[in-house]
Amino acid sequence: MEDKKVIHIISHTHWDREWYLPYEKHHVLLTKLMDRLLETLESDPDFKSFHLDGQTIILDDYLQIRPEMREKLQKFVREGRLQIGPWYILQDEFLTSSEANIRNLQYGMKDAAGWGGISKVGYFPDSFGNIGQAPQILSQAGINNAVFGRGVKPTGFNNTVSEAEIYESPYSEMLWRSPDGSSVLGILFANWYCNGNEVPTDEKEAQKYWEHHIASLEKYAATPHMLMMNGCDHQPIQIDLPEAIGTAEKLYPNIEFVHSNFNDYVDQLAASLPGNLKVIEGELRSQQTDGWGTLVNTASARVYIKQMNQHGQALLEKVAEPLCSFAYLHGGEYPHHLIEYAWKTLMQNHPHDSICGCSVDEVHREMVTRFEKSKHVAEMVIDESLTSISEKINTMSFEKWGENALPFTVYNTTGWDRTGVVSITLDVRRDYFSAGVNQQDLKEFPLGERTLVDDTGTEYDCKVEDLGIAFDYDLPAEKFRQPYMARRVRLTFEAEKVPALGFKTYAWISSARQTDHCSLIINENEMENKYVHVKINENGSLTVTNKANGRTFEGLCVYEDTGDIGNEYMYKQPNSEQALTTKDVMAKINIMEDTPFQAAYEIVHEWKIPKSASDLLDQEQKELVWFTGRKSRRVEELVPFTIKTIVTLEKNSKGINVKTSYNNQAKDHRLRALFPTNINTDVHYADSIFEIAKRSNEPSQEWKNPDHSQHQQAFVDVSNDIEGLTIANLGLNEYEMIRDGRNTIAVTLLRSVGELGDWGYFPTPEAQCLGEHSISFRIYPHEGKAGAARVYQDAYQYQVPWSLKQTGLHDGELPPVHSFVQWESANLAFSSMKVSEQSGDVMLRWFNMSDESDTLIVKASETYNNIYKSNVIEEKGKSLHVDGRKAVHVSVRNHEIVTLGFEKN
Repeated sequence: MEDKKVIHIISHTHWDREWYLPYEKHHVLLTKLMDRLLETLESDPDFKSFHLDGQTIILDDYLQIRPEMREKLQKFVREGRLQIGPWYILQDEFLTSSEANIRNLQYGMKDAAGWGGISKVGYFPDSFGNIGQAPQILSQAGINNAVFGRGVKPTGFNNTVSEAEIYESPYSEMLWRSPDGSSVLGILFANWYCNGNEVPTDEKEAQKYWEHHIASLEKYAATPHMLMMNGCDHQPIQIDLPEAIGTAEKLYPNIEFVHSNFNDYVDQLAASLPGNLKVIEGELRSQQTDGWGTLVNTASARVYIKQMNQHGQALLEKVAEPLCSFAYLHGGEYPHHLIEYAWKTLMQNHPHDSICGCSVDEVHREMVTRFEKSKHVAEMVIDESLTSISEKINTMSFEKWGENALPFTVYNTTGWDRTGVVSITLDVRRDYFSAGVNQQDLKEFPLGERTLVDDTGTEYDCKVEDLGIAFDYDLPAEKFRQPYMARRVRLTFEAEKVPALGFKTYAWISSARQTDHCSLIINENEMENKYVHVKINENGSLTVTNKANGRTFEGLCVYEDTGDIGNEYMYKQPNSEQALTTKDVMAKINIMEDTPFQAAYEIVHEWKIPKSASDLLDQEQKELVWFTGRKSRRVEELVPFTIKTIVTLEKNSKGINVKTSYNNQAKDHRLRALFPTNINTDVHYADSIFEIAKRSNEPSQEWKNPDHSQHQQAFVDVSNDIEGLTIANLGLNEYEMIRDGRNTIAVTLLRSVGELGDWGYFPTPEAQCLGEHSISFRIYPHEGKAGAARVYQDAYQYQVPWSLKQTGLHDGELPPVHSFVQWESANLAFSSMKVSEQSGDVMLRWFNMSDESDTLIVKASETYNNIYKSNVIEEKGKSLHVDGRKAVHVSVRNHEIVTLGFEKN
């Protein structure tokens, strides 16, 4: 006997906090929706439940205006009638960092627990593609399913689901597996998350409605349990849904209609699954489509917000949290409340319509303010932690060089020993206003002959800049503010082998230093260190030779500019247009810096590019001509486009730093940097979320879009067994492997467009990104498979700013050079160090970059009561054996995310 069909109807609204309206206008609409929802839940017991879009921030937003509704909200959450969580916000998975994805889940689950209920569903209704490690992350958090709308079927703009013959899965239900082998039940919105919208109560209308919808449900259902989502984008609730369900029950007595929720639906669905569900692997990026609806070019819309996001994330997860952990281990308080506030403020910029840069201009203006607010909190927390730790470092070893020795500490908050050029501003003398200030005396204060040393007396080459006098102030904990004038210098030098998750102390001392000047400069356009040779060609391109294997890469960093008549979502080059490049543009080349530890050249291209698209584009936008069918072209009028590129090589670096700046006064175009690799391989590797994703250089046969742009986080790499080229970046999330026979990497630096796109006409003049821009990336030639892991580690370190702090001569419990945690593994990448709010334990996380299992060996410098294996939500797990070296050995699966907890004494 065939099982009775059950249609689960889940009431919901997909709530984009900001999009085609600014946040506060959507906020007003949210308040009205929530008022109506609470009234309905209170007055109609047959209105069973409502799904609040998987994001707890909706409750916070509502309470900003309706704080008196807290108890009522809590009542319905506890009763299970308001289904909330597990996320804080609905993020774009690919454009937010690995740890940001985890914090989003951690804070969302914490908030949901505080409200008294959680919807245990991996909810990704409208993510523009889904990350390959999502099943592992969800499994570790105790969530056995993922519900998503994109990545499998061809789903594009305005919630449109296309029909095609080839999908990754024939059913709505599938097993979705991460690279480590973790899997969850995947549930696709095969007919989108509005397939049960506005159910009729009238029998005649309902008959027609259900005939169509039941057929659509059955087409993709693998079990008798079928899902209908009653709601859509910003959809008001259907208060007469119980009546509409009653009508359906009369019309179809052999079908059970349930006003359901995800917890119940998933439980019943899982119990009825067939044994032949298809397994889909890893990333879901709509690659089996024609390529016009992936929305992937949101990765390059408004690049400036991606850059601010990268910096904000790095400050919190890679600097503030580790430094706070260091301080906590030596008696400091871990500021959970401040870090949570900074994270939540930052994550308010992480919904897909926000971080993707695909909203109206007002939205992205407000995002800039949020980025600044989060950054300011992070900077305060960082400075307080630096002060706390530095005061506990014993610097008395520098006293032998006199009382005027000026000690300072360089902090490395990355997971590997680090060498690199750093700068610090030192106060040589301070005169406080309270004691009187003689500015002339300060100005004339002699600096004398000085040199830079570490605690062993090793001397370092150092560039000294006299900054004169400057105003500043202290804010003591127990006193009124203390203003002062200071005599200042800036020191720049190469810090060598600063321990991972630790620090190294230096001092500027009174001592003469006589050395022969060594230089990395060869001539007016060549430089080298022991690892690489760099030649700057007449057109400003770079020829880079890797000395380890003799491999030379030519024509690197040519700039390419094309028209863009698309929108914030998708790039569209005008028909038959030829790309402009700097290949035939002569550049001005000047030496910018020549020190023993660093060399730099400035390359200037005086270029001209078309001013904009023709007026036809404006007409096509207003008339809603779909972007793929537009006929507009670029105008013949040219505007200056001067690109200044600074190429820097450090003494002990295997990478070449590049900083590019320009004043963009052109519209409707895309700027990229090109890196031809000429490496023989069919695949490449892109940094993603807890994964270095292996991707094909060629799109699928179904792909029709000439552009095949893709997402990246920290880097993209082309390599084989013997050679490789990696391009790391700071906040440049889009790249393409150009199908030119040379396996050229193209990294998008700027995309200028004038409209939002999607379902109407929403002009966005600020998305043209006019004005000054500065971007940074790093070039690494390497030895292929054997050298890739070390290059990836360096690319991760490139994301993280150094931290430095001046201190005084004093005793302390910490030595001048120290690592708080030491670890070993050939294939693992360090991800985070923080303190768990619920347990007070120190949590460290890594992930396995490779296809091979590995062993993680961790030795902590501190003494702990217990070391255990945890998970992404920081639950206590099995205790680990500590050997005689006070180390633990942990077996790690290929691509596994591993978290260890350290229980403090």
